[in-house]
Order: sequence, then structure tokens, then C-alpha cells
Amino acid sequence: MNKIEQRLRDLREVMRREHLAAFIFPSTDPHQSEYVADHWKGREFISGFNGSAGTAVVTLNSAALWTDSRYFLAAEEQLSGTEFQLMKLKMPGTPTIAQWIGQEIHSSLTEVGIDGWCCSANTVKELIAELRQEGGLTLRTNFDPLSQIWHDRPLIPHNPVEIYPMQYAGEAAHDKIARIRKALREKHADGMLMAALDDIAWTLNLRGTDVHCNPVFVSYLLISSKDVTLYVNKDKLTPQVIAYLQAEGVKVSGYEEVQRGLKDYFEYNILLDPDEVNYRLYHVVRSKELWSKDAAGSHVIEAESPVKRMKTVKNTTEIAGFKSAMLHDGIAMVKFLKWLDESDVTKETELTIDHQLTSLRAQQPLYRDISFDTIAAYGEHGAIVHYEPTPDTDIPLKPESFLLLDSGAQYMNGTTDITRTIPLGPLTDYEKHVYTLVLKAHIQIEMAKFPSGISGTQLDVLAKQALWREGLHYMHGTGHGVGTYLNVHEGPHQIRMEWKPAPLVAGMTVTDEPGIYLAGRFGVRIENTLLIVPYTPEDPYGQGMTDEFGKFLQFESLTLCPIDKRPIIVEELTTEELAWLNNYHQMVFDYLSPHLQPDEVAWLRNACSLLRKQ
Repeated sequence: MNKIEQRLRDLREVMRREHLAAFIFPSTDPHQSEYVADHWKGREFISGFNGSAGTAVVTLNSAALWTDSRYFLAAEEQLSGTEFQLMKLKMPGTPTIAQWIGQEIHSSLTEVGIDGWCCSANTVKELIAELRQEGGLTLRTNFDPLSQIWHDRPLIPHNPVEIYPMQYAGEAAHDKIARIRKALREKHADGMLMAALDDIAWTLNLRGTDVHCNPVFVSYLLISSKDVTLYVNKDKLTPQVIAYLQAEGVKVSGYEEVQRGLKDYFEYNILLDPDEVNYRLYHVVRSKELWSKDAAGSHVIEAESPVKRMKTVKNTTEIAGFKSAMLHDGIAMVKFLKWLDESDVTKETELTIDHQLTSLRAQQPLYRDISFDTIAAYGEHGAIVHYEPTPDTDIPLKPESFLLLDSGAQYMNGTTDITRTIPLGPLTDYEKHVYTLVLKAHIQIEMAKFPSGISGTQLDVLAKQALWREGLHYMHGTGHGVGTYLNVHEGPHQIRMEWKPAPLVAGMTVTDEPGIYLAGRFGVRIENTLLIVPYTPEDPYGQGMTDEFGKFLQFESLTLCPIDKRPIIVEELTTEELAWLNNYHQMVFDYLSPHLQPDEVAWLRNACSLLRKQ
């Protein structure tokens, strides 16, 4: 019996004892994080699937896992040999979780379980409604079976918290809190509970190491019109941090005291973001609202946290920090690409590639960590969108096909995210054609001009039009926000096909990363991180530009690294696309060359040389 089978057997014993027909394991923690500390990796524990997105469901007789297109191939491999059935989200014929549970339950039991601490209020409310439609199933939210079957479960992390200096933050915590209170008043709220870890870190100008690759710390923040309380394990706070928080007007209480804090919250209205606050804490406040006989009992305003959009718009200090971080990252990338170009690739593997790049980044000023696990995917592994090499999957490189390298770093003054697809030898004409199509898609986003306030959904087609003409498509997002020495994925703004109403405004960072993935063959992705800046159209007719149609925006490339020219079929690029590529490479050379050794400058000059049509 393998370990997953044993865990399922143990789980089902507990489920029978608790009279549960099914149990749902989401990917999140009590803070709705995308990446979670080991303590909350319950879905991975029960299924073996370690992707960042997915939901496992176990009944007394069956098991299934839902995930998105980024992980279809990886999930198939990791679930192989288990009883878990892969459910491909957004694919025709895939049932919802509630539908599947309704089909799979063949007993008199009608109660389904989920840990309400690890699910948002909205997720639970939607599940309750959907399960009710499936034969009157009910949802229990106050039980965690992992506490009984996960015997060596890691503890909640308690790593030290550190102050994020003003020279990188650019705005004091008390000023951010004042802005938040102003935004709350506009929503007729007296206060709010902040649960998202990156929002808390940004607000207080603090950072931590509780989550792999994400410089955050496990905590909650409760803001009222008069007080601010940080709920955190106090052992994490040094005397210096405690003194800093006192100076910023922030009280400290234990992490487990957040429920008491909500019960004692004394003001009339409190804002809870139902997509951010977990159901158990949401229920604490809702119960207080519904059952309080005191006219002063708190009333819940359900709305998006104002902090989400505040932190996405970078101030001048943060923007300068991003540009400095991208410069150092570009230096490391050029050193790496030159090393790879001159190496005998047959002596390298996916993991040695990862180690080499990480070691070069670690030599750069202000480097702290990687920003996500490196995707070093050779050949057919490149078709697995979020492939991460392990000792079990690591393969040697060959002087042929592509190496898809998606990586990034955490610097004190910025977070980087870059993908380059590198030819390691001769390519077929079709490999070159696909590479060129992906490059065209990338450039079309880079060249976009658009009115301020539109959604990234309205730009997504620019990247995909050339691909769609040939029946090619990718299902992951084209772009996501990037934090300032924070999470590499930052929202709510995105560039993707699904409707995301968050507006794009000047000062936001966003990636541009189209790709094509051909299962069993190869994958291509090209990614830069961009800054949204104002755009003033030219006025060749001397008519004088006005604001009649509002402000317009464009993208500025922050990433400084050559895009490999060797696979490009130049004739397939438009004149405008070719001009963009040549201008980008000139910028890369101008910025990076003063910081490189002579042999590195020579390599970079060739990598950034002009590309011309025959």
C-alpha cells in the first residue's frame, strides 16, 4: 500500500466516524494565499499533487482532483497510481465539485466537510448553494480531519519578522493606514479585517519568510477608526520590530486572538472582503451581527479590500527600486546565458541549470531569494506549463530542441519574473515558426496603447490573434501583477481571456507571457515584466492633443535581457514588430553593457545586434 492509499484509508475511517459523505481539500490557507506554508498543504498531503492551484475531493468510495490547464500534464503524472481522477477545469464535460459529489454519493449520508479556516467566505457560500441543489447535501465547516491523520504535520511557521526600510517602501505605514481609513469611509465602513498576507506586509512595511519564495508572515490586521491591531505570534517580533510598530500606532496581539478581537470590535460597520476572509472568521462577525441585541452591534459590509488595488500602483520609490532590481537581474541573466551558450550542454541537466542561474543571481546586490521555484524545462517537459524539475524528473540536456526557462528573484527593492526559451541546437522549421508566433504575441502586448481604466481582458486578444489564426491557443493568463519585494503574483488586475474587471492604471506592473505548449514535443514562452505608464499620441497634423477621450496608457519594458534571435523567422514579423525587437535590444545593451566585463559585453553585443529582413 502506497502512502496516498494509506492516507485515504485513514481519512475515510475518520469520515465514517464523523458521518461525512465527502471531504473537500482546497489549496489555500486561512489567508487565501496562492502559495502556502507547509502546515496548510493538506491537498498535497492527501493527493500527492503539489501544484499551486487545485482542489481534492474524497468520498467514501472515490476521489478526484480539479486543476487548471497549467497543471493538466503535471497532475496526470503525479496522480498516476492513485485512485484520484483528474478533473480538467474549464474543459467541456468536466463536472463541478458539487455535481461530482452528488453523482458519487451512494449512501444515506448527506453531509460534506470542508475546513472553514482554509476557505473564503464566498467559496463556502457558493458551495452551500450548489450542494443544496444536489439532492439537499449540506456543508460542515468546523472540522479538520488532517488534525487526526497527519501525524507529522509541520507547525505553523514562526520565522522572524523584519522591517522593510523606507528607502525601498517609499511611504510610511501610518500614511498607508490613513489612506486605508479614507478608503473605508468612502465605503461607509469604520474598519476592516485584513487577512491577505501580502496586503498586511505592504501596509505595515514589514516582511517575513513564513512562505517559500514569498516574503510574508502569518498574521491578521484589524483596523478601526482609532486602533490598529496586528494578530501575530509574538515570538516572531524582535524588540526593534515591536518598537517600530508602537511608533506607527500598531498594537500587537496573539495570532489565535483574532476571533476575540472580532467579537470585541466595537464600531458600527466593518468591511470584510468575502474573497479574502476565511469563512470561520466571517461567521464570527456575521453571527455577532445577526444575534446582537445591542444597537451598537457590528454590521458587515462585504466589499473588496481597498488595499488590493492600493499596493498594485507603485510609488516613485518602488518604481525606481523595480528598475534597479531588473538591472541586477538582467546582469545575472546575461552572465547565465553566456555561460550556457559556451557550455557543453550534454554535461548539464535541468537541475544544474537551475542551480547555476540561482547562484549567479545570489551574487547580485540586495538579492534575498528566488521569487518562485524555477521552471527549467527541456524538450517535451517544456509543454508542461508549470513544470519544476526534481531529482526524480530531472533529465540531461541535448544539443537540440528548446530549453524553456521561467525564473525570478526577490531583491530588497523589487521582484522579478522572466521567461526565455533558448535553442540548444538545430531546430525544425515548425519549432522556429511556433517560436516566432509566440514572439509576435509578446510584442503585440508590449506595443499596445489603450485608454486608462480598461481591463486586461480587453487586451488579451492582441496576444492571441496570430495564434488563433493557426488554431493554436493557451489557457493560462497572458499577464499578472508583480509585487514590490512581495508575491510574484499580485492582483486583482491581470491580462487574461476570462473577464477580470480590475482596471489598468499608470504605475501598475504586469507581466507579458504568451506561450504555446505541444504535449510530448516542446513548449515556448517569452515573458517580460512591464510598467504601465502614460501615453501621449503624436500630433502630426498640429491639431493639439486634448483629453476629450480621456487619458491613454502604454507599457514600458522593465525586464532587461535579450530575447534569443536564433529561432526567429524574420519574414514572419511585421515591420513594426521587427522595429520593436531591435529597439528593445538596443535598450537592453545600453543599460546592461556598462556593468559587464569586456567578454560579456561582446557576447551581449552579438545577442542584441540588429535583425534585418533579407
